[in-house]
Order: sequence, then C-alpha cells, then structure tokens
Amino acid sequence: MSGLQVVVFGASGMVGQGVLRECLLDDRVAGVLAVVRSPLGRSHPKLTEAALADFTDLAPLGDRLAGLDACFYCLGVSSVGMDERAYTRVSYDYPLAAARVLLARNPGLTFTYVTGEGTDRTGRSRAMWARVKGRAENDLIALGPDTYMFRPGFIQPRHGARSRTGWYRAGYAVTAPLFPVLRRLVPGWVTATDTVGRAMLAVAVHGDTERVLSTRGINRLGGQ
Repeated sequence: MSGLQVVVFGASGMVGQGVLRECLLDDRVAGVLAVVRSPLGRSHPKLTEAALADFTDLAPLGDRLAGLDACFYCLGVSSVGMDERAYTRVSYDYPLAAARVLLARNPGLTFTYVTGEGTDRTGRSRAMWARVKGRAENDLIALGPDTYMFRPGFIQPRHGARSRTGWYRAGYAVTAPLFPVLRRLVPGWVTATDTVGRAMLAVAVHGDTERVLSTRGINRLGGQ
C-alpha cells in the first residue's frame, strides 16, 4: 500500500483538529485534503486545502475528490439556538452530499461521520439534534458497508485542539482537571481528540464489526 489518501471535513473544529493532527503524524497516511471555508493557517508536506462555499455542492472540487481512500467527516455545529431546518442543513444535508459524491467516485472509500452519544435512529427523541443526526446515521449506513458512525461522549481536547465556540472553550477549561477522574469513573463516556483520530484511522485501515461506534468502541480502536 502506497499510503492512504484522506479527506477531512471540519478540520478547523475541535474534533477535526485532533483528527487532522493524527493523520499528519501517521506514516500510513500519504496525503490529506482538508475541505474548508477559510484557510487553516498551517502548512505540512502532506496537507492540501480546498475551499468550498456551499457544502451541499461539491462540484467545484472536481478531480480533487478522486483517488481517495477515506473521508473523516467532523464538520458540525451546536444545536443551541438553531431551528431544525438550519441544523438539518449542516448535520444532514452536508454529510449526505459529501458521502454520495465521495462513495460514487471512490469505490471502497471508508466514510466516517461524527454524531454523538444520545443520537436517536428511531426518530422518537424529544431532542431535535438527536433525531436529525439519527436520520443522517440511517441514510449514511444505507449507502454502503464502509460507512461508520462515531458517537463520542465527553471529548477531552489534547495537543492544542480547541473548540471554536466560546462557551465550549470555557467549559473545557473548567472541567480539564476532572478528566483523569472521569476516565476512571466513567470510561465509557470519556474520550479525547487524538483518540478519535486514531480510531478513525484504524477503521480506514482495518474496518470494524461495529458500524455505530460509541465511546467505548472509539477508545478500543484509538488505544485509550
């Protein structure tokens, strides 16, 4: 194998930063295409950026979406203050558009999508975000056998990864001293940005028997 060619959506977010870091560090990865709205402000021999204005229309990216082995889809927003239509556009329309194009152009591509603990695939949850992401999970899984849903619980930012949302950053700063305790008390709910990245790479290389990976599954694959 000459090395994985991967594409990362959401590389500027907290989870995406962790995933991108692990991709750039891993010798199994030959190249990383980061699809962004604005420049990441970093350079690396493996890294190429591609700007996209409308994430429901990937046509402007052209041939840059060919020859890929894996997609790590980490793009997302908080549902706080958003109505269902706006949240659906980001959390359903965007990932489905990416998956359909990428899987059609790259047979055998592994597609991973970050949802979250509490995602509801039955559509009965009172939480709007859980229903929307549950529908996204269902329709992504239906696209083929190489689509995987990642449902992390509480995520510890490591190695400089930070949320773009101010009140998230404040919350992480306050709770940072508690992470070692939480990992011991509730290991099935706590993971970290680098662990998520390693787990995604493990799925891209080896696959997994679980199509929907909870925090325990993520930690198993990511070596936490």
